[in-house]
Amino acid sequence: MGLFSKSPKEKAAIADMKAADKALNDNSSREFKSGIRHETPEYQRLNAAANEAAAKVSFWHGGTRKGR
Repeated sequence: MGLFSKSPKEKAAIADMKAADKALNDNSSREFKSGIRHETPEYQRLNAAANEAAAKVSFWHGGTRKGR
C-alpha cells in the first residue's frame, strides 16, 4: 500500500460521508426553494449526521479527523 492508499474501512467511511453530505445539500436546496430560510429540525439532524460521518474520515481524504 502507498502512503495515501485507502483501506476498505476508509473507503466505506468516505462513501458514508459523501452520502450524508448529499442528503444535507439536497435538503438545503429543497428548503431554500420552498422559501425556508432558517434551520429546521430536519436540517439540524442531517447536519449532525454529516458532521459525524466527516469525523470518521481522515483530513487527507476530505473529512475532519486528524491523525490515525
